[in-house]
Amino acid sequence: MEHKQKPSGLQDNLKLFSPIKLGRMNLTHRVVHPPLTRLRANPDDSVSDMMIQYYTQRASDGGFMITESVHPSIESRGYIGAPGIYEDHHIAGWKKLVDAVHAKGAYIFMQISHDGRQSHVDLSNGKTPVAPSVVPFEGLSFTANGWVPVSPHRALDINEIPSLVEQYRQAAIRGLAAGFDGVELHNANGYLADTFLQDGTNKRTDAYGGAIENRVKFPLELVDALVSVWGADRVGVRISPSGKWGTISDSDPEATFGYYAQQLNKYGLAYLHVIEPRVMGTETLDEGRAPVASSFLRPLFKGPIIAAGGFDRNDAEDILQKGDADLVAFGRLFTSNPDLPERLRENLPLHDYHREAFWGGDEQYYTDFAVYSEDTVAADRT
Repeated sequence: MEHKQKPSGLQDNLKLFSPIKLGRMNLTHRVVHPPLTRLRANPDDSVSDMMIQYYTQRASDGGFMITESVHPSIESRGYIGAPGIYEDHHIAGWKKLVDAVHAKGAYIFMQISHDGRQSHVDLSNGKTPVAPSVVPFEGLSFTANGWVPVSPHRALDINEIPSLVEQYRQAAIRGLAAGFDGVELHNANGYLADTFLQDGTNKRTDAYGGAIENRVKFPLELVDALVSVWGADRVGVRISPSGKWGTISDSDPEATFGYYAQQLNKYGLAYLHVIEPRVMGTETLDEGRAPVASSFLRPLFKGPIIAAGGFDRNDAEDILQKGDADLVAFGRLFTSNPDLPERLRENLPLHDYHREAFWGGDEQYYTDFAVYSEDTVAADRT
C-alpha cells in the first residue's frame, strides 16, 4: 500500500509521528489502535456492519490497528457479542472489514483469544469453562442476561491441549483468507494463555506446570501454531505483566515475563504488546504512576514493543523518546475520537469517551463520533 505524505509541520517533529517498520509493515506513525472489546458482532458471531464502520472510521493512512478479541471456538467466548473466526462463513465479514481498512491505507492484525475460565455455560452450549487448573475466583461474564458471575471451571486434561492449539492454527488460516496483515496472540488479562503462564493460576504438576520452562510451553505452542501459518514477522504477542484483570497473579512476574520475552526473541516476531499494570481493563488504577512494564522488558525483548495502558499525548511521546517502547496504543481515546492520530498530531481537542457504551450496545457512542472540525469544537464547548 502507498501512503500520502502530509506537508511537514511543527507537530511532525514528534517521534509519535515518525515512520517505523513493524514486521513487513511500513508505518507512517506510531499511534496504534489496540484490541477493544466492544461486543457488537452479529448473533452468529460474524462481523456486523457497525463493526465495519467503526474500524473504517478509525483507520488512518500508514496506521496500525488490532482487532478486538476474535474467538477460535464457541467455547472460547467469555462475552456475548464478541466476534468469531471459528467457522468458514465468518471469513467473508472479516474480509469486508479488512478491505475497508486497507482502502484507507491502514494495516490491521487480528487478535486471537480463548477466554478460558472467564466464561459462562450460557456462552458455550452448556460446556464448562476450562483453565490449566481449578483456582476459584470471582469474575463476571457478559451473557444475554447481562453481567453474571462466571461458571465454575475445570482443569484441562493434557490430551485436550493439542486440539486447542489446532483451533488457534485454524483461526489463523481463516484470518489469512480474510486478508489480514497478521495476527496477535492474546496472552494477557487472565485469559487462557495467560493462566498457563502465571503460577497463581497454573497449579499443574505435568509437563505444562511447575517451573516456568513448563508454564511457558502452552503459550509457545500457540505462537508456533500462528507462526506456522503467517511467518514470525506477521505475528505479535500481547502480555500484561503484573496485571490484575481476571484475578491473575504470579509469585515472581519479573522472572516469568522476562523468561517468556527471552523465549519470544527466538522467533523474530513483529512485536511484543505490553499492557502497563497502571490500568485494569477500562479502569485506571493509578493516575500518576509511570509506565514500568515496558521499561523492564526493553532490555530483554529484542524486537519492537507496543506500550498500552492509560497513555496520553505527552507520556506517549515521553516513552518513545526514552526508548522503552517503539509504538503506543491508545484504547479509550480511540473509542471517542475516530481521527485520533490527526488530533494528537495537531494537539487538537478530544471528545470524552463514554464507559457505558464500551461493552455492547448500538451505534450510540460507537460510530457516531465526529471527526475534528470547527463545528465539532463549537459543539464540544456547548
